[in-house]
Amino acid sequence: MQGHPFHLVEYSPWPLLNSFAILAMPVGLIFFLRGGSMNLIFLGLVATTLISYMWWRDVVRESTFQGFHSSYVVKGLSVGVFLFIVSEVCFFFGFFWAYFHSSLAPSVEIGATWPPQGITPLATFQVPLLNTSVLLLSGVSITWAHHSIEESDHPSALQGLFTTLVLGFYFLWLQYGEYCETAFSIADSVYGTTFFLATGFHGMHVLVGATFLSVCFLRLMNMHFDKKHHLGFLAAAWYWHFVDVVWLFLYISIYWWGS
Repeated sequence: MQGHPFHLVEYSPWPLLNSFAILAMPVGLIFFLRGGSMNLIFLGLVATTLISYMWWRDVVRESTFQGFHSSYVVKGLSVGVFLFIVSEVCFFFGFFWAYFHSSLAPSVEIGATWPPQGITPLATFQVPLLNTSVLLLSGVSITWAHHSIEESDHPSALQGLFTTLVLGFYFLWLQYGEYCETAFSIADSVYGTTFFLATGFHGMHVLVGATFLSVCFLRLMNMHFDKKHHLGFLAAAWYWHFVDVVWLFLYISIYWWGS
């Protein structure tokens, strides 16, 4: 019997293996940009997916079936998730900095105007507004699921989480359609670069969050969560709310003010 409430993690091969799998993707991208094939990218993606699945499987087993996640461990993991979200805030802060640096004082090379000459921005109150409504509704539905879990209402929690997933994937579909309709590309001056970098990385975060919530949905179906033990869902909900807030700033600054 251990004389402390903390979880001493056993030796695991997954962090080291996953680091090599993730490294294969940017290296493969460099090879692809230099005229090579995409085999290394796909290999890294498949390996990362499989290794992450086994890593998460171990964490689920330790928390749900072995009972290693005591209140002290949960508190530490919560702080870790919070710090991760803070790092994501800093990540997007760089994109906003680049956008406002270029838009508040447009250079002569782009016509000293914003948007630059020749750029036709997207209509503010069409698809972007619909995207905003969809993502805000998903924030409401995941809050619904959270309160249902805390009240031990399992069917209601499943409905709320399923609604969130539908809205999340619908947002991605709308974003894809929007990209297909844009009259500019990522190569069209600093406007195209900052627009597609900021909105594209946000879309990637929505995809990661939807994957996170899909895992939570499967765990919820298997009765892994109750009103006292649902840190996995709570972390996913925090991440999803972060994605919502970032999109609000993107919509106001890039789609509305920047157009």
